[in-house]
Amino acid sequence: MTHFPVYTLDTAPERSRPALSGLAQAFGRVPGVAGVMASSSQLINGLVAVFGQVHGGSFTEAEIQVLLLTNAVTNSAAWAVAFHSFLGLKEGLTEADVEAIRQRQLPQDARLAALSRLARALIEHRGQVDDQAIAAFLEAGFDQALLLEVILVEAASTMTNYTASVARLTLDEFLEPHAWRA
Repeated sequence: MTHFPVYTLDTAPERSRPALSGLAQAFGRVPGVAGVMASSSQLINGLVAVFGQVHGGSFTEAEIQVLLLTNAVTNSAAWAVAFHSFLGLKEGLTEADVEAIRQRQLPQDARLAALSRLARALIEHRGQVDDQAIAAFLEAGFDQALLLEVILVEAASTMTNYTASVARLTLDEFLEPHAWRA
């Protein structure tokens, strides 16, 4: 197994430090996955650019967390599941909805369920979602532009989910209460 360093603001390569600083400001700390990603300034800077677009988009923070948590579960990315469980609760998702997603089920709220269903379908079918999946998303009150915005969130998830999985990242202490196994 290859060891991946988990960089801090002080130890990260110079070209990765501005990105880590921005993430530390956003989260109050450098998330472990960002510390690993800092090994590649291209990857960490790419994540920060996509992250800015995701969180500056049309979805609420709770909706974003539904997408990110669903993606993490669908990708079997344990670190990301714990992280987005923590953030989802912080952003106002109910414990029941977070737990439903963690168990590969749908949230109770119809709008959140439509988001989760589409996110899972995009990953499971490698973007080849059928007309029924798209219609269900649109019927929940979303539009075509938001469907495309879901793809942006999927891109952000792919970067973090794959990095955490490849690096076999252990949970940060604050995430341990949200540990998850596939």
